[in-house]
Amino acid sequence: MIREKSKAGAGKPAKGVIAVAPPSFRRERALHKRGIWPVAGCDEAGRGPLAGPVVAAAVVLDPKRIPRGIDDSKRLTPQRREELFEEICATACFSVAFASPARIDRDNILRASLWALTRAVHALPDMPVHVFVDGRDRLDTRCDCEAVIGGDGLVLSIAAASIIAKVTRDRLMCQLAQDCPGYGFEAHKGYAVPEHIEALGRLGPTVHHRRFFAPVVAARQRHRALALEAETAANLTSEPVELAAGI
Repeated sequence: MIREKSKAGAGKPAKGVIAVAPPSFRRERALHKRGIWPVAGCDEAGRGPLAGPVVAAAVVLDPKRIPRGIDDSKRLTPQRREELFEEICATACFSVAFASPARIDRDNILRASLWALTRAVHALPDMPVHVFVDGRDRLDTRCDCEAVIGGDGLVLSIAAASIIAKVTRDRLMCQLAQDCPGYGFEAHKGYAVPEHIEALGRLGPTVHHRRFFAPVVAARQRHRALALEAETAANLTSEPVELAAGI
């Protein structure tokens, strides 16, 4: 009876586990059948970190050569993301655009992200006829644009773009780690984890940090105060001391 129960329960999700369906190519295929092609998906990585750029990607999947296992980049292991990154690059058309920390400081994070996403779409080898973008905001593009909330978990092209953007940004942050040792960019990729906050407080912000994000502002103010204290102390010790001589 135990075996029979085991067989009967096979294939059913464990109690308390929610099965999440992977993104599908259904929306792209429906447009393709209506003669609307190319269709792109676009997504970005890096809105939340304190350092580094926002990286946006746009991807047009080849309906005949879609890599298996594409999913929202957040659901994949780093190793699987790297594998799918290579497969997508080998089979699809894609482009990448960057919004620098300076642009983020100037425009704010939302506008800088939308700017980078638009640039990525326009950088594709062939301008798409329709584009799906993850989130609430449509892009100012020369083609039809459809915003899909949670799109990286629903639309396969957006999921592919999320992988391209995430892997590209992670690799870039590992490169920045070599230029800025001590911050741990290679581990946390610029996010506000305790190790990063501690390094900011100890070393101060770099040119790669986003100047107006609260932890960066706090670290900059702290280092200015410390520098002022050190300068004041140096001035006091360097002033000549007059000694009164007895007659």
